[in-house]
Amino acid sequence: MKLTFWGAARTVTGSMHLLEVNDTKILLDCGLFQGKRKLSYERNLNFPFDPKDIDVLVLSHAHIDHSGNIPNLVRQGFKGNIYATHATRDLCAAMLEDSARIQEQDIGFLNKKRRRKGEPPLEPLYTVQDALASLPYFIGVPYWRPILIAPGVTLTFHDAGHILGSAIVVLDIEERGKKPVRLVFSGDLGRRGLAILRDPEFIDRADYLIMESTYGSRYHETFDDATQKLREISIRAFRQRGRILVPSFAVGRTQELVYRLNRLRSDHDIPEFPIYVDSPLAVNVTEVFRLHPECYDKEIRDFMAANDHRSPFGFHLLRYVRSVEDSKALNFTPDPIMVIAASGMCEGGRILHHLKQRISDPNAIILFVGYQAENTLGRKILDGVSPVRIFGELHEVRAQVERIEGYSAHADRAELLDWANHFDRSQLKRVFIVHGEEEGYTALKSGLEQMGFREVVVPDRGDAFELE
Repeated sequence: MKLTFWGAARTVTGSMHLLEVNDTKILLDCGLFQGKRKLSYERNLNFPFDPKDIDVLVLSHAHIDHSGNIPNLVRQGFKGNIYATHATRDLCAAMLEDSARIQEQDIGFLNKKRRRKGEPPLEPLYTVQDALASLPYFIGVPYWRPILIAPGVTLTFHDAGHILGSAIVVLDIEERGKKPVRLVFSGDLGRRGLAILRDPEFIDRADYLIMESTYGSRYHETFDDATQKLREISIRAFRQRGRILVPSFAVGRTQELVYRLNRLRSDHDIPEFPIYVDSPLAVNVTEVFRLHPECYDKEIRDFMAANDHRSPFGFHLLRYVRSVEDSKALNFTPDPIMVIAASGMCEGGRILHHLKQRISDPNAIILFVGYQAENTLGRKILDGVSPVRIFGELHEVRAQVERIEGYSAHADRAELLDWANHFDRSQLKRVFIVHGEEEGYTALKSGLEQMGFREVVVPDRGDAFELE
């Protein structure tokens, strides 16, 4: 049995791990690598294996850095089953199509400039048709229900509490002539006490563990502190007649933020001004959230019960924006307003158009509520880089830049270590740390070793390990 790490190795994007057992090749996640444009395009286009040789894909959750290269995998010849929870499958139906559409639009924009320079046109990584063609390969699997996915390999999904449908992947493996082995892949772990979703589940035994380390070195502020900061920023924008621009992941973070704003408005803790969710994907995803109340936690059920069972994702002054025309009209809407738009790292989508219009406005506030990976536009703005390039043009950053980490859907250092602490160390042979930048994976490795974990490894891309 061999395990090879092809993505999210010493980085946070492009999750992709290959397990070979019983003459079967099982891919864990197939995410888009995100970063510098040329490197990202080449790495995403060219798989380090032949997609035709992959027999099975197991998907931990729907975020694009975990699912986003599935259409390309299918386009290049993958014909196996894609196992995911029902909610993940429904989210991917919206997200993969949206990802393709954004790629087509961005390539179209770049090709206009290339034509003027006499340069040949570029092709998108995949098209909307490619995205739609990948959906029939999805097989929905409920939480906690074991299913045989390959000879000698049984899959069980457990709730990761990260986004709707997110799963911890448990593979119980019987390899010919050897003792049974359990491999656990954390996917991305959520936080305990996060609104909307259930808490991540604890797993007590494994022989091998693949564990994320996104916030392995950092601690989040509390939910109460985050909500107080959201309140203060809202009041400040109202008083200075400014605009709040929120780059937000369409899945999870947008719904969490809308729910928190809903509660603040219900309690009269923020002034009345219009709030726009300007993302067709976020609108579609919110509809998927409404279809899966089986994933909700007690807090949101109690909130709905106390408010005549109205949706937690809709309230007075909140507007969802679908059309391009309505999105453009926001440029002329009087301030103060809040605009929540994807993408969360400012690498595409409508948030770029809003930033282009307002990033040099000193009364505007750019509010980051999610992780910003290295080399992304969001990270540059957060780190104080100015000017920054948007659609090929340089813009001075004069807007106020704020950050709220308390709404992160990722477990922080304490929560990651607590989750790992529930494993039986006497059985666990090796821990592989993935999905983190150097500060995160180094700190988490040190923390696990101090807790008594015997062998903790941070693999490089392409590293392969024999599992006994």
